[in-house]
Amino acid sequence: MPDTSPDPNGTPDSTAVRVAMWRAPHLLLDDPPHVLVDDVGRQLADPGDDWRDRPDMGPASARNRASMVGRARLAEDVVAAAAADGVRQYVILGAGLDTFAQREAARWPDLRVFEIDQPAVQTWKRGRLEALGLPRDQLVLVPMDFETGDDWPAALATAGFDAAAPAVVAVLGVTMYLTRPATIGLLHRMAALAPESRVVLTVAPPAEDVEPEERPVLAMVERGAAASGHPWRSHFSLSEMATLAADAGLRAIQPVDADELGRRYFAGRTDGLRPSSIEVILTAAV
Repeated sequence: MPDTSPDPNGTPDSTAVRVAMWRAPHLLLDDPPHVLVDDVGRQLADPGDDWRDRPDMGPASARNRASMVGRARLAEDVVAAAAADGVRQYVILGAGLDTFAQREAARWPDLRVFEIDQPAVQTWKRGRLEALGLPRDQLVLVPMDFETGDDWPAALATAGFDAAAPAVVAVLGVTMYLTRPATIGLLHRMAALAPESRVVLTVAPPAEDVEPEERPVLAMVERGAAASGHPWRSHFSLSEMATLAADAGLRAIQPVDADELGRRYFAGRTDGLRPSSIEVILTAAV
């Protein structure tokens, strides 16, 4: 899993902070209707009054910003549909500064939100939630050091997760930091969840599957990740990931590329906002 451990200043990794903060300029810079309404991530990150002046928060980040709000909306729509069917467990691997538990969980009072992440990240996040007075009643923080193991089902069981009951599991912005064998192992662990469980995960496609105009951006992102000590370790085409998911035992597999994400959430916009092709999504069921 990506290392979102706090830096020497006590905040999570800059990538996790950026992903959370991109939701705020979506509300300020992009025309309505907004794909996702979330300013809680910015509050958690507490970036200072000059955060709007950051280069990565401006118009140049529009497509990346669109992808972040689009993938979050898709995952939350999967949770909403599952909750309507009686599913009462939502697991977020590598949760970072996810804010679903603060914004949406109260719609389903029996829903428990399990966030799995590095212990130091969760200590920091718990402190920020307390400082801001944000809801935590339905949130279960599950600390796990991914550098020493990947048995997240065991960590969930210790935290009170019911392995016999269905769940939604979201893995957003994680697989590119994993090796191919680790990603395949992740698929098999998800396929071993209770029947009627649902999964959402994102993958980084190979450069040839990225729109030509975005390939320099992809190269820049990968260089930045490597320089920060968190290199991308794997790429999968959506068709390859769909095959691997089926081989692992998942069913009802639906690949969602940038075009499909655009059709679902960005059609007819007056500002032309559309998601990036640097990350794509797969949904499936158990």
